[in-house]
Amino acid sequence: MRHIFWAGDSTVACNKFNTYPQTGIAQAFDRYTKEDVVIVNHAVNGRSTKSFIDESRLSAIYNDITEGDYLFIQFGHNDEKIKDPTRYTDPHGEFIVNLGKFVNVARNKKAYPVFITSVERRLFDEEGKLKPSEHTEYVKGMKEAGEKFNVPVVDLFTMSRSFLEKCGDEESRKYYMNLKEGEAKWAPEGLTDNSHLKYEGAMLYAGMIAKGLVDLGDHYESLIADKVILDGSMNIETNG
Repeated sequence: MRHIFWAGDSTVACNKFNTYPQTGIAQAFDRYTKEDVVIVNHAVNGRSTKSFIDESRLSAIYNDITEGDYLFIQFGHNDEKIKDPTRYTDPHGEFIVNLGKFVNVARNKKAYPVFITSVERRLFDEEGKLKPSEHTEYVKGMKEAGEKFNVPVVDLFTMSRSFLEKCGDEESRKYYMNLKEGEAKWAPEGLTDNSHLKYEGAMLYAGMIAKGLVDLGDHYESLIADKVILDGSMNIETNG
């Protein structure tokens, strides 16, 4: 069996019934993988690269990851928390240094690291245009880290932002936890927002990551059960 270890935050983490209908991207990703691929999800709500490492969560991955496995590294949302010294990292400084620590864990165990940029938030202005992103510098930082450490980058940020721009304010609601009246009764208090995803959103963005792995080719593509195609309207299809 091949294992994908996933390090990240609440946009990736697994959810139980008490946070329904919130769904993390890694929670949906096994719908796209081959039968011999197992997802080992270490993502936890609210974590940044700094707090994930400080809480010894990266050490736990080191203990279990083995040769031929994969480490998917997806952070940014909480590294941006400038008022929280336990989580904040400079996007072109400590953020890159920390990403290097994740890479070292993978490579010391002869596993394959993959960087995945943050999924975009669903934030539109009064004219229905997608607002400038708070993720931009962290996306740049992750790409810098990709070049520095020779790690492939799946740019989910760009794919998700492009999708939101084309989808628009109202239509994009069905993918995020910004629920309409009547749906909100299912959402736990504090989880009706524009960052976390419903099942539909998790499936959508997991498909984009799968497509990104196919684009990388080689052994990355071999993880995916079907080649994922994103057509001009950003609909996901599979081509066996």
